[in-house]
Amino acid sequence: MPVLVIAEHDNAALKGATLNTVTAAAQCGGDVHVLVAGHNAAAAAQAAAQIAGVAKVIHADAPGFEHGLAENVAAQVLALVNNAAADYSHILFPATASGKNVAPRVAATLDVGQVSDITKVISADTFERPIYAGNAIATVQSTDAKHVITVRTTGFDPAAATGGSAAVETATAAADDGKSKFLGSEIAKSDRPELTAAKIIVSGGRALGSAEKFNEVMTPLADKLGAALGASRAAVDAGYAPNDWQVGQTGKIVAPQLYIAAGISGAIQHLAGMKDSKVIVAINKDPEAPIFSVADYGLEADLFTAVPELAAAV
Repeated sequence: MPVLVIAEHDNAALKGATLNTVTAAAQCGGDVHVLVAGHNAAAAAQAAAQIAGVAKVIHADAPGFEHGLAENVAAQVLALVNNAAADYSHILFPATASGKNVAPRVAATLDVGQVSDITKVISADTFERPIYAGNAIATVQSTDAKHVITVRTTGFDPAAATGGSAAVETATAAADDGKSKFLGSEIAKSDRPELTAAKIIVSGGRALGSAEKFNEVMTPLADKLGAALGASRAAVDAGYAPNDWQVGQTGKIVAPQLYIAAGISGAIQHLAGMKDSKVIVAINKDPEAPIFSVADYGLEADLFTAVPELAAAV
C-alpha cells in the first residue's frame, strides 16, 4: 500500500521539512507519494518529483491552496485518501505549524488516532515519540487501518533533493469550503538562515539582560559564523529577542551541526528543542547549569567576555 506525504512549500519551492518527512515515509513501507497542494505551484511539484525515493507526485492547484489554509488542504488530503484506488496506509505531515494544523483535521474526519511527533519508525504500525519534554521516549503502536502521523524532522535525515524521477499527476482540486479566508500576513525578512534549517545556531538567554545587549553581544558572533540567531523562552518573554527565535518545547525544534548557547541555564523545556544538535557548546558562568549536562564543550565563563573574544578569534 502506498504512503502519502503532504509537502510543505511556498508555491515556488519545497521546505526542507518535506525531505525529512519523505525519509520517515520510506521507512513505513510502500511507494512514497507526495501531495503538493498550492496555487501556481508547478515549480514545487517538479522539485518534489526530483526527491530520491518518491514514486509519484500529486499536484493539486487552486487559489484556495495559495496560503495553505488548513481547512482547504485537509479537504484535498481527504479527497485523495478516500479514493478507493489510492488506499493509502499512512498519511505523513511534517511536525511544523502547518502540519500540526492540518493533520488533526484529517485524523478526526477519518476517525483515527493521530500519532504525533515521531522520531523513529520501528515497523509499519509502531513508532517512537518523545514525551515529558524529551526526557522519555514512548513506543506507540497504532491499530488503525490508516495512520495519520506528524514527523519530528530532527529525528530523520533529509532525503536527497535530487536523483529522483517521479511522475507528476494532476489531481482535481477540492473546492474551497469558505470556512476561512486569508486576510494578510506580516513576514519578517532576514538575510540569516531559517532557524529550523540552519547548520549553525547562536542562542542567547536571559543572562544577556536586555535586547540591546543581546544584539551587541550575540549578533557579531552570528555574523562571523553565518549562523541563525536563537533564544531561550526566558529571553523571548523578557523582550530581548522576537518570538520566532525561540528554541525549545514551546518554540522551534532544531538540530544544527553546531549549537552555541550563551547565558542559557538549560531548563528541560529548552533542552527538548536543541539536544539533538550534533555539537553543543555552552557558555555559562554557573558551573551547575544543566546545559553543561548535554554540552559537548562547556566554557565556565562570563558570556560578556567570552562571546566577544570568540567572535574576534573566528
